[in-house]
Amino acid sequence: MDNQLIVEKSWWRKNWKWSLPTLVLLFIIVIGLILSLSIDGNVADFAQAYSDNSLYEKAIEKAKTNDRVLEVIGEIEPIDKLAILEGNVIYSNNNNSVVLSVRVKGSKGKGKMDISANKNGEDWHYKKISIRVKEPKEEIHILKE
Repeated sequence: MDNQLIVEKSWWRKNWKWSLPTLVLLFIIVIGLILSLSIDGNVADFAQAYSDNSLYEKAIEKAKTNDRVLEVIGEIEPIDKLAILEGNVIYSNNNNSVVLSVRVKGSKGKGKMDISANKNGEDWHYKKISIRVKEPKEEIHILKE
C-alpha cells in the first residue's frame, strides 16, 4: 500500500465561485438599505436619539412618579440602547422637536412609551408622555399638554 498524504483543498478554494458573488450581492443590498434609510433622515434621527440619554431618562423619571404606571408596569428599568433602535424617532424643527416611541420594561409588565418634546437650550420640555400597555389594554397618560 502507498501511504501518501492526501491534501484537501481549503473551503475557500472549493467554494469561491458561489461565495464571492453572494458576498458582493449582500454588500450591495446592505449599502442600498443604508442609503434608502438615510434619504429620509431616519438613520440620523436614531443616532441622535441614541446619543441623547437625557431625553428618555427624564421621561422615565416622570413616569416612575405615576401611581398607575407603578401599579400596571411596576418599577421601570433603565432603557437599553437596543430599545431605542427598535422604536420610532422623528426629529423636526432643526432637531429641536422630537416624537419618540420606545419600549419600556418594568417589574410587572412592559409597554411602549410615547414622548413628544421640544428642546429649550440644553433641556427638553415635554409636551406629552404616555405609556401604552397591552395587558390590560390601556394608555396611561403621564403628561399631556
